[in-house]
Amino acid sequence: MSEIITVAVPKGRLLTESSALFEKALGVSPARLLSGTRKLAATDRASGLRFLSIRAADVASYVEHGAADVGVCGLDVLREEPRDLYEPLDLGIGRCRMIVARPRRARPLPRGVAPRIATKYTRIATEHYARKSLPAEVIHLHGSIEVAPSLGLSDAIVDITETGATLEANGLVIEETVLEISARLVVNRVALKLHPERLRRLVAAMRAAVAAHRG
Repeated sequence: MSEIITVAVPKGRLLTESSALFEKALGVSPARLLSGTRKLAATDRASGLRFLSIRAADVASYVEHGAADVGVCGLDVLREEPRDLYEPLDLGIGRCRMIVARPRRARPLPRGVAPRIATKYTRIATEHYARKSLPAEVIHLHGSIEVAPSLGLSDAIVDITETGATLEANGLVIEETVLEISARLVVNRVALKLHPERLRRLVAAMRAAVAAHRG
């Protein structure tokens, strides 16, 4: 097969979950292909696919700038840093929620006082409070978001949760859901023009695999 399509897959949980879909759809598992090697790229000649194993936060950049033709990317990444990408398919994997959480025994803020919100997702948080017409001071953190309220840095947090266990362990309760999150299949727009048939077949096969997975 002459055309090699490069697919960027995130490390960790999403690699495992997306590999099951790729295997069902196209007969190749990126997790198996990349296992047992320190290389971050591996090619399956039979399917004409080359897989790149990279950080989840970097997948959109690789695809947007053409280093990969296709990628698997969480909706949180796509909405926090909007990219010029084609998003043909919700893969239905990597499901979690972006939420607002605050201390269990927090007192209401005085009227007119803007809450301080700690988060990695400053764009999403800012837009969320703007939609509600509520002023908020959004504080950007890179990690350990859950401890910010207990240390007096913030009144609440905006963060991702799957089970809520970490929030509960840090004395936080969920106040509202900001965004339901799952992974998307994303495609470089130039690649779609260069390899239209290959990529349409790939998307169609993945769509069928997702439908079969959902039962």
